[in-house]
Amino acid sequence: MSKFNRNVILTCAVTGSGDAASKTPHLPITPKQIADAAIDAAKAGAAIAHIHVRDPDTGAPARRPDLYREVVDRIRSADTDVVINLTTGMGGDLYLGPDDNPLDFDMEATDCVGQVERMEHVEELVPEICTLDCGSFNYPVGNYVYVSTPDMLRTGASRLQRLGVKPELEVFDMGHIWFANQMLEEGLLDAPPLYQVCLGIRWGAQATSRNFISMVDNLPEGANWSGFAIGADEMPMVAQAALLGGNVRVGLEDNIYLEKGVLATNAQLVERAVTILENMGARMQSPAEARESFGLKKLQDLQRNVKIA
Repeated sequence: MSKFNRNVILTCAVTGSGDAASKTPHLPITPKQIADAAIDAAKAGAAIAHIHVRDPDTGAPARRPDLYREVVDRIRSADTDVVINLTTGMGGDLYLGPDDNPLDFDMEATDCVGQVERMEHVEELVPEICTLDCGSFNYPVGNYVYVSTPDMLRTGASRLQRLGVKPELEVFDMGHIWFANQMLEEGLLDAPPLYQVCLGIRWGAQATSRNFISMVDNLPEGANWSGFAIGADEMPMVAQAALLGGNVRVGLEDNIYLEKGVLATNAQLVERAVTILENMGARMQSPAEARESFGLKKLQDLQRNVKIA
């Protein structure tokens, strides 16, 4: 097991795709709000901003490339540096029909497209990092399944490898790690790989110290990794991740409270995590240091508007 990480890379997941828009006024919704939240998080100590987009009129999660483009352009034109990490997780929602006819999909709720379409904004904007959700799993809502198949993931990994974008391998359970490791063995991922251990998302791995340790123990030697938990487990797992030798993630995608009954901003969650880690004897890496640590390609080395046949 790795030693305590005294040089932590902190990611802030600023908006996500959940239903938090109806629960807190602090959730950024418009491209300007999302970009401003990422910049504020960086000023508070985050090296990386993990970004989803939302419909500016309704607050619903979206995957429109024009919304991503505005967010990314605003961040890149700002004076504050931050590593951009775009999601590719949108477009995997499948709502099955009732038990007697499961193939009668709820098409109004379903948004399930192929990996290439899920990555359109990444191929246009070429961020330094983007996510790959490394397996399908059940959500706690009725017959809702998130779909991310082996063929989809191999397609995504191969295209990202050619683009030069570092995939952040989102692993929600042990089998997801197994398959991500398989892609590494197949040469679809450049070393060192980057994993994000995701805890507490039903019905993936429960947010316990034992589960966290087990998942980290199954990561390949030399891998970079970060970890987080949602809700009230967010801050305890900040400490746990660093103790296990990893990096950390916080943000309104994962938790909307600073403490019980007190709604947080993204910057406040970053500040709280920084306080915890600094009190443990750690320091936060800058965006420039994070690029070096994770082996990211600099913006000038990435080609914008690359399209892969």
